Amino acid sequence: MPAPKNKLKAAMLAGEVQKGIWLCLASPGVAEMAGSAGFDWCLIDAEHGPNDIPRIEAQLRAIAGKSASAIVRVPQGDDWILKQVLDLGVQTVLIPMVETAEQAKEVVAACRYAPAGRRGVGYALARASGYNATTDYAETANDEICVIVQVETMSAMRNIPEIACVPGVDCVFIGPADLSADMGHLGNLAHPDVLTVIEKGMTEIVAAGMVAGTIAFSEVEQKRFLAQGGKFLGVAADVTSLQATFQNIIAEMRRL
Repeated sequence: MPAPKNKLKAAMLAGEVQKGIWLCLASPGVAEMAGSAGFDWCLIDAEHGPNDIPRIEAQLRAIAGKSASAIVRVPQGDDWILKQVLDLGVQTVLIPMVETAEQAKEVVAACRYAPAGRRGVGYALARASGYNATTDYAETANDEICVIVQVETMSAMRNIPEIACVPGVDCVFIGPADLSADMGHLGNLAHPDVLTVIEKGMTEIVAAGMVAGTIAFSEVEQKRFLAQGGKFLGVAADVTSLQATFQNIIAEMRRL
């Protein structure tokens, strides 16, 4: 029995637009609702959300069997955390703050078993292999791992042509929040200079034959990034969606 097919990776490589939601609240209940809401993917955020390994595992169980694929954004691209997340059964990982092609090569290697990489071998004890019930997991796991690298500084943006050509990288994701801060426009993701840099980056990613991704919460942003060739779009977050709903409810009550 081989490793499960990564339907998100297959759809991305087929050129299909994949839309998803950021999960930052570390709530299995929210993850369960989001998983069946119609998103293509649900990203459990361990970089800025209060997610540790047990909380990630609980949310993976909540999403399992739902229509959405699970992604985990690790706090950084270290071998130990990638190994633990992959052993939980995550097949798609997003690695923040990738600055160079060399860094991209390192995170790809951390996500693959030897001889293609250096992922630690502990699958017989892990949820990823069904606790050793998936007999061919070791031989087939590499092909189903999807690596998304996040570029979010001017230095990283300049290195996109090289990063996008690294074998094993499946998507290059532009992070506008840190990028805008790095450019001196903290909190102003829509600054014209930031949008110009993002557009150039999107063009370079697509030109390299790579899947381009970013965050696009508003309809205006979504249309802009789709027109630029974006295929992997974060269109919502649990925090912002819940906050907006609360504020709308209060606004309606005040109008009464």
